[in-house]
Amino acid sequence: MPTTSRPVRLGLRENLGQFTLLALVNLLVGGMVGLERTVTPLVGAQVFGLGDLTIALFVMAFGLTKAVTNLVGGAVVGRSTRRNVLLAGWIVGLPVPFVLAFAPNWWWVVAANVLLGVNQGLTWSMTVNMKIDLVGPARRGLALGINETAGYLGVALTALVTGYLATAYGLQPVPELLGAAYAVTGLALTLTLVRDTTPHARLEAEQHHAHRHDVDRVRDGRADPPGRSGATATPGLGTMFAELSWRNRNLTSISQAGLVNNLNDGLTWVLLPVLLVQAGVTLGGVGIIKALYPFMWAVGMLATGHLADRIGRKIPVVAGMTIQAVGLLIIPLGLSQAFLAGIVGSFLLGVGTALVYPALLAAISDAVHPTARAAALGGYRFWRDIGYAVGALVGGLTAALASLEAAVLVAAALTGGSAVWSQLAMRPRGR
Repeated sequence: MPTTSRPVRLGLRENLGQFTLLALVNLLVGGMVGLERTVTPLVGAQVFGLGDLTIALFVMAFGLTKAVTNLVGGAVVGRSTRRNVLLAGWIVGLPVPFVLAFAPNWWWVVAANVLLGVNQGLTWSMTVNMKIDLVGPARRGLALGINETAGYLGVALTALVTGYLATAYGLQPVPELLGAAYAVTGLALTLTLVRDTTPHARLEAEQHHAHRHDVDRVRDGRADPPGRSGATATPGLGTMFAELSWRNRNLTSISQAGLVNNLNDGLTWVLLPVLLVQAGVTLGGVGIIKALYPFMWAVGMLATGHLADRIGRKIPVVAGMTIQAVGLLIIPLGLSQAFLAGIVGSFLLGVGTALVYPALLAAISDAVHPTARAAALGGYRFWRDIGYAVGALVGGLTAALASLEAAVLVAAALTGGSAVWSQLAMRPRGR
């Protein structure tokens, strides 16, 4: 079993081995979601003969479950270790590939996505928290960029591979069984090699208190008042949720941008494969388009996380939401050249999301005390991942009442509105 007896130090270089291991783990976490990006909507349409709104149920189940798990996980981690929560996430994810591969009807797929939502809520949340713990505050944006790069590279590669597997072997069961290797490997790595990072979080909290102590003494020329030299009280889950949801203008703007970002992801996850196939794109072509979006997202975050450390959080968020809106407009307006429109739109969606994702996570981390960070990130990720369910619902309803093209245009309008909200309400450096 991994031990925690080594000296605890903060920093990327000081913790490079564990940081790299956690990046590999998150690559596998992302691969679990990538199983469904190309194939599962087409299973609903072509194998089970379902309509757009019914197909959307699997993403709604995933989004709702992941959102609630994020929120609860942020509170639970205070009562357990980050490593134990990561282990629990992998155990829950073990049945998912088998259920997807051999589902006799669509409700089995929906049930698998409840388990997948719990798996993602626990595993991805913990890789985020653990990397932040390891590096400390100075390189936070870079750490989050690398973490999200690893995860969405897993999504991209798996979306591409499953497209080719579906072309060669059919929509079920071969493409889905790739996930069994991911789940077993992730569980084994966590069980044998991953060390808990709670001591690093405690060290950062102690350094934060010491820094505040020094700042107050220099500013005020006096000793700390009673209670300031000890631990800072951590706000409860309800208080933090209220801050993120309506009380704090800055935090609320961050939450809405995260929600709309994942609304786009959820909507295109459900509808884009069906829309492209109807427009004449092959299964292999759909796999390429579906892989390009998370690939650009993943690769871009290697740079954008560092950029957010240099120029602040607000500029990348506003620019990223605007670029996403343009990408969404291109796809339905260019269906006469559907493959090209899909490539350009997915490229822009990936670039825009790469700008937004690490900046939002870092902005939340900036705005709260280290002892409250797990709860704050859990609350933010609740709102962000509710976006999957909202996107699937909005997309499914709009497609059923109007058309698939209209659903994508609605998402473009909502994304443009989110960019304006972020510009008006978000603090310049997320602090």
